[in-house]
Amino acid sequence: MPNSKNFFLNGDHYYIEDKITLSELINYFNYNTSLLVLEYNNSICNKKNWNKIYIGNNDKIEIVTIVGGG
Repeated sequence: MPNSKNFFLNGDHYYIEDKITLSELINYFNYNTSLLVLEYNNSICNKKNWNKIYIGNNDKIEIVTIVGGG
């Protein structure tokens, strides 16, 4: 897999062949974008940049969803 990249999402290891953005990744996993915080390589990533950042080899992505309760 010469063009494949591996990355970590919430501690799980994934491989991709295609060039995808953080926004595409979030949509693929069907996250509710209004209720999450995304950490990209140990930094909180602003939502306005999600469609500009492409996942690279060995990137670490953490997604935390916000859950309401009562």
